[in-house]
Amino acid sequence: WNPARVRAVIIVCGGLCPGLNTVIRELVITLYQYGCTEVWGVDGGFSGVVEPEHWIPLAPENVQHIRQQGGTILRSGRGNPPHVEMAAALRQRGVNQVFVIGGDGSQKGAMQIYDAAEAIGFSDLSVCGIPKTIDNDIALLDFTFGFHTAVAKASEVIMSAYVEASCNMGCISLVKLMGRHSGSIALHAAMASRHVSLCLIPEVDIDMDKCLKHIVELQESKRRGVVIVIAEGLGDTLLEACGADAGGNKRMPDAGLWLKSQIEERFADLGKPWSIKYFDPSYTIRTSEPNAFDS
Repeated sequence: WNPARVRAVIIVCGGLCPGLNTVIRELVITLYQYGCTEVWGVDGGFSGVVEPEHWIPLAPENVQHIRQQGGTILRSGRGNPPHVEMAAALRQRGVNQVFVIGGDGSQKGAMQIYDAAEAIGFSDLSVCGIPKTIDNDIALLDFTFGFHTAVAKASEVIMSAYVEASCNMGCISLVKLMGRHSGSIALHAAMASRHVSLCLIPEVDIDMDKCLKHIVELQESKRRGVVIVIAEGLGDTLLEACGADAGGNKRMPDAGLWLKSQIEERFADLGKPWSIKYFDPSYTIRTSEPNAFDS
């Protein structure tokens, strides 16, 4: 590509993740360093592509400090208009480079935009997919951006859960962490905190009766500070998903609240007056400012 002829656009799709603004910043600054002078950001994900008022001009001076912010300056979105309409809108704008930051569904959508562009004779288009998954569940990558921040923030929550469990008689803490199909955040945060008695992730088959017996045994041993950590993906392995959202992701039942009720029922059956403190920090974690590693 001749940098002087490049017109680039950046699109953010799907859920939030620490480090999104860092990725946007580096894309814009690098494009300008190569000589590109026209970079746009789309507000609202794929839906904003066909809405001219959602196109925002980006330049080094207005992205210089955004890496210090959580979230994204380009509002994310789920779902999308017809891909041929997006391809036509990109051609009308004279865009020839598209950068899509998103997960599985977003990357599939990026490929479909490229195919739609080819179908309407718009061959002067390059589409680049930038994988975004806070869960660190891409086999070819060592780490995905945002994962280290998520683990650090999750470890802080586990520490709070430990304090609650250890400072209240007959109390255990239950922490549900992000991880739609992966238990990476739960596993790494549990190992980092050193205070977790039981960690349940969707990659491992679980015998719930054995788990409940183990939890009772932990309480009966009068161990101080019993903390249980689970990944949200158990809503698709222990329970049954129902329907899908606008991005095509399964709508999973809340595995944390379900497990909490199972433990409470077991305690009641045994006549034990034990209590549970429930922690669900999902949105706190994914909206956090990125740490040094993810910046």
